Amino acid sequence: MELFSLPSLFLVSTLFIFYISKYVLNKRNQRNCFMLHYECYKGQDERKLDTETCAKIVQRNENLGLEEYRFLLRTMVSSGIGEETYGPRNVLEGREASPTLLDAHSEMDEIMFDTLDKLFHKTKGLVSPSDIDILVVNVSLFAPSPSLTSRVINRYKLREDIKSFNLSGLGCSASVISIDIVQRIFETRENSFALVVSTETMGPHWYCGKDRSMMLSNCLFRAGGSSVLLTNAPRFKNRALMKLVTAVRAHVGSEDEAYSCCIQMEDKDGHPGFLLTKYLQKAAARALTLNLKVLLPRVLPLKELIRYAIVRAFKGITTTKGESRSSGLGLDLKTGLDHFCIHPGGRAIIEGVGKSLGLTEFDIEPARMALHRFGNTSSGGLWYVLGYMEAKKRLKKGDKILMMSMGAGFESNNCVWKVLKNLDDKNVWEDSIDRYPETSKIPNPFLEKYDWINDDTMSFVRV
Repeated sequence: MELFSLPSLFLVSTLFIFYISKYVLNKRNQRNCFMLHYECYKGQDERKLDTETCAKIVQRNENLGLEEYRFLLRTMVSSGIGEETYGPRNVLEGREASPTLLDAHSEMDEIMFDTLDKLFHKTKGLVSPSDIDILVVNVSLFAPSPSLTSRVINRYKLREDIKSFNLSGLGCSASVISIDIVQRIFETRENSFALVVSTETMGPHWYCGKDRSMMLSNCLFRAGGSSVLLTNAPRFKNRALMKLVTAVRAHVGSEDEAYSCCIQMEDKDGHPGFLLTKYLQKAAARALTLNLKVLLPRVLPLKELIRYAIVRAFKGITTTKGESRSSGLGLDLKTGLDHFCIHPGGRAIIEGVGKSLGLTEFDIEPARMALHRFGNTSSGGLWYVLGYMEAKKRLKKGDKILMMSMGAGFESNNCVWKVLKNLDDKNVWEDSIDRYPETSKIPNPFLEKYDWINDDTMSFVRV
């Protein structure tokens, strides 16, 4: 006797194929990570740190002698930072030596809620706060209780079953780490929405001592941050700005010099601050190299990888003893990548990354301009660079963007996005994009007003 008739076998086979197809489709959709919108913080005009304001802040520090004063002014001149960056309120009000908990909360509230309010307004009718399934907030130097994620949940009355993550101590690279966390959660949750809030609290951590390696943070870091809305729901593909292609993380913190090259500490006089050592560039280069070894084979075409392997092998055969191999990456990144979103951590970092990867001035322009206009805003900095590219109408459908970030630990966390539509929003750059890059070429006002800082005959003076 036959167990199954032909129609029954056909029905069973059809159902089997249907469920297998559905399973495969769901797994593929769960790997999706679409960027629906992002917003960057822009302070009010009265919060700008222009030449005069910076000079007054430096002069208030009674611990500085003339040599330290000259060092700070020289650093400001060569930093690549312009006249329109934003400072924390307590520093502008002259209270940097005695910050309060309220100062820290106020700074965070202003940045987080400003960007989130604008984000929800821009996506009204598409996503509401009650739709958010995952929330990741990263702020390295401020970890209050209740957490900042709880502060956001309370403000927007997010759902009781939301998955929240509060990250601290991860430095400028925390935004990409947050993106990676969201992507991994998306693999286990269908049709979900996530928020990533990236910023830093500067006011309560303003350095008031005279250690040169710790004074650098005051010259580079500025108030800023971003909020990003992500989803893995396939129905939003046509509404999304970009899709995440891959994310790779590398950590070299097992090396003592790398671990301690970018570290929060107190100086010998007990003043808390952030130490930046000369090993930072070496640690950044090592972490970035390890990262790209994994990331680039995922995004560059096979023919470029084969070409690179053949060239490297040929050089290995022809290089004689005593000769050094040519420096540089050797790979043509433009074969698989169109834009390079470098963390605007400082002029030396931007130019160093550009040189090591064989990038042009056009490629590193967005990072340099973001540094000039907004300064180093820590983990939110990458989004100001992305905003510059979009405001300049550089991002076209199908383009791929490499986001490169580095942070304390020491680590390098990078990701690649694919642009899903032509982008031309002027965003946070709206009032200044037409002035760039020309504005960045204007000599720093310190050069003229404080020209004596480069007079070496002043070096004998001690105050």
